Amino acid sequence: MTTTPPTPLVEDLADASRPHRRRGLLIAGVAAAALAAVYLALVAASGDGLPRGTRVLGVDVGGQSEAQAVATLRGALADRATATMDAVVAADHVSVVPRDAGLTFDAAATVAGLSGRIWNPVALLAQLSGGPTLDPVVVVDHALLAATVTALAADSDTPAVEPTVEVTGVSASLTPGRNGSTLDQEAAAAALTEAYLVSTEPVVLPVVESPPTVPDDAAQEALDVARRAVSGPVTVRVGAVTATIPAATLGDALAFTAANGRLVPSLDGDVLRAAVAPALATVETPGRDASFAILGGRPVVVPAKVGRGVNADLLARDVLAVLTTGSTRSVEAEIGTIEPRLTTERARALGVTEQLSSFTQRFPYAAYRVQNIGTAAERVNGTLLLPGETFSLNDTIGERTPGNGYTTGFVIGPGGVFKEDLGGGVSTAATTVWTAAFYAGLQRVQTQAHSIWIPRYRAGLEATVAWGSFDMKFRNDTPHAVYITTIMKNTSLTVQMWGTRVYDEIRAVSSARYDVTPPSTPRYDPSPTCHAQTGGQGFSIDVFRVFVKDGREVKREKITTRYRPSPTVLCEPNPATVSPSPSPSPSPSPSPPATSSPKPSASAS
Repeated sequence: MTTTPPTPLVEDLADASRPHRRRGLLIAGVAAAALAAVYLALVAASGDGLPRGTRVLGVDVGGQSEAQAVATLRGALADRATATMDAVVAADHVSVVPRDAGLTFDAAATVAGLSGRIWNPVALLAQLSGGPTLDPVVVVDHALLAATVTALAADSDTPAVEPTVEVTGVSASLTPGRNGSTLDQEAAAAALTEAYLVSTEPVVLPVVESPPTVPDDAAQEALDVARRAVSGPVTVRVGAVTATIPAATLGDALAFTAANGRLVPSLDGDVLRAAVAPALATVETPGRDASFAILGGRPVVVPAKVGRGVNADLLARDVLAVLTTGSTRSVEAEIGTIEPRLTTERARALGVTEQLSSFTQRFPYAAYRVQNIGTAAERVNGTLLLPGETFSLNDTIGERTPGNGYTTGFVIGPGGVFKEDLGGGVSTAATTVWTAAFYAGLQRVQTQAHSIWIPRYRAGLEATVAWGSFDMKFRNDTPHAVYITTIMKNTSLTVQMWGTRVYDEIRAVSSARYDVTPPSTPRYDPSPTCHAQTGGQGFSIDVFRVFVKDGREVKREKITTRYRPSPTVLCEPNPATVSPSPSPSPSPSPSPPATSSPKPSASAS
């Protein structure tokens, strides 16, 4: 087989190109080696620590080991991590201590896993223009944060006001409901978490409107029912006896309760019975429930008495039916046995035989306190709490309205600043009743301490209430009934509880105060409604309820209370915002400046 030799021209060209290719390969090799050298130099320069130029909230920790970076961050950001946050709720400023709110800075987690040499070329080149900026890792104790936000809401929330139908004589009127405002607690918790560490500006917490549950059309329906109810009398026939319930009495007995989006009417059977009682006296024999009286320092049973007559509850049911359906305004009632709700035998078996506890809370005299605390005490007095029943102070003393016997007094407002509102002073009743229940050994269901400490109360062993927001509740978890009595004076309230002792003694042991925080920033208020007050520290405290039986401790319960710092309130303009006045010209005979007495500090609720 023969081959054809290349032409001389092709061979010459191939030979000529070989040196050029060798030079290209050489240049490429040199460049690659140079890049490799630069790459290795950058890797070496990156070191074993965090990437150079790494910053957390402006603190440079580049090149440091993780342990060094953690120490650096903890030192540099300690003040920032513990600084009190300024939260704004509906234009009111309140202080939030991060630790109390469950917010802490985790320096170790912030830099974890970021140390060591960098081999990623992109990351190496990024270092040439500065290292990474890291977001701080925040640890959130959701239970503490929720408790903090709930406390803020308790101070700031304004419940919606349901529409009300009022009957005066034979006239009925409707008062429309009003929207309330409530703290959006979920969004507020998120806002505090987001602002922690990264912002020094006030944190505005979102507040939303809360409408009444009863709409306008349902309220109008209730007004129509009320007007029909008082449009005329109702006749009650009992055999041959006829009695009349006047229209005005129907109005006195009529009430409406907001439930399931309606104002539901009801009648007080006792009021109706009282109206017809004189006419039915010839055919009725009155009875009474068993009750208790305190004689010689011991409870005794006042016997019940069986009666015969018209049952008040059935009378109310029958009369309400004719008022709401438009039927003939006449009812037929029958005479029957009216058994006491509490019989003598049952009362004696309830075990109300001795005093369980007695507690006296003193307070400075003020007319509003005497009225409000006295009204609450009167409604608590004589309460019989059967085994397993739960006592609710709000349910017992009613909404704090003028119609219920309450007047305006001082209460704690947003941010720990005292303000005037209906029912001021009722928290003294709450504290006294709860403390008596505490020493009686009854089960704590719901207690809410004041947001700031009021010195006349024992820290951690006091309670307050707010209608529509929070209550004071305890349960009779003993096998016997508990009978509650009150003794009201102008400067003190005593609450006594009677039953059968389960424990020999109940003690209260308090811890030292801890997590103490200074008073809030002073506030200036030149308005005529300002009430000056002195600020106070915030702190936490534990109170232990110790149950003693047969001379030894058998149980111990812990109650932890956190008091927020309260501000000093000065009834004057803020000097930082007032422009200085020019100095007056000297006078040959200057008169002394006029003085006025400062406003007294606001009293606690």
